Amino acid sequence: MNYLKYIFVLLSFIGFAQVNDVVQDTTDVTYIVIEGDSIPKTAIDLDEVMLLHKLKFDSKKDRIRYLILRRKTIKVYPYAKMAAERLDSLTRTLKTLTKQRQKKRYTKKVQKYIEGEFSDELKKLTRTEGQILIKLIHRQTGRTAFDLVKELRNGWRAFWYNTTANVFDIKLKKEYDPWLDKEDYLIEDILQRNFQSGRLVRQKSKLNIDFYKLTDKWVYGKTEAE
Repeated sequence: MNYLKYIFVLLSFIGFAQVNDVVQDTTDVTYIVIEGDSIPKTAIDLDEVMLLHKLKFDSKKDRIRYLILRRKTIKVYPYAKMAAERLDSLTRTLKTLTKQRQKKRYTKKVQKYIEGEFSDELKKLTRTEGQILIKLIHRQTGRTAFDLVKELRNGWRAFWYNTTANVFDIKLKKEYDPWLDKEDYLIEDILQRNFQSGRLVRQKSKLNIDFYKLTDKWVYGKTEAE
C-alpha cells in the first residue's frame, strides 16, 4: 500500500551530582555514595504507579471498538517509540558534524538501517494502524510527521507527501489530542494500562498529558473548573 511509504520515509530520517551505582548496606541504614560522600537513606525508592479506573463500556459495540483499538495501538506504538529514539540520536549526531556531506552520509546510513530492520513490518500496517502511528509519532516527538519530514527533508517533499497521503486518509499534519478527541483518549488509556502491565515499554511523551484530568473529563464528565 503506497501510503505507507510516507510513514517509512519519516522513520528513515528520525534515526545534581553524579550518583555512583554503589550502595553500601549496614545493619540498619542504607547509604548511597555520591562523589565520595555517604548519605544515609531511610526510605526505599519505588517506581511511580498510576491508579487506573475500572474499564466500563456502554455497549458491546463500544467494547469491541476498544479491543480493536487496543490491538492496533499495541502494534504500532513501538514504531513511534523508535521514531523518537532515532530522532534524538540523529539530532545529537548531526550537531557534531560540520560538513553537509557528512550529514547526508549519516542520514543515509540511518535510512539504510531502518530499511533493513523495519521495512517489511511497516508495509503490513493497515490504513487505521497508519493513522494511529501518525498520532503516536506526534505524542512521542512533540512534532507532527509533516513537520519532521519538512525539517529533515524539505518543505516541498513534506507538502507532496501530505497531499498524496490525504488520498489514503493519512494526514501527516495530524496531532495527538486526547483532550479533544475521544479516540485519542482511548489510545492514551490503552498505553497507560499496557505500560502498567509491562507489555509496552514506557517512553515519556513530549506532550503535556495529564491522564487523571483526561479521565475526569471523558469518564466522569468533569471539567477543569470542577
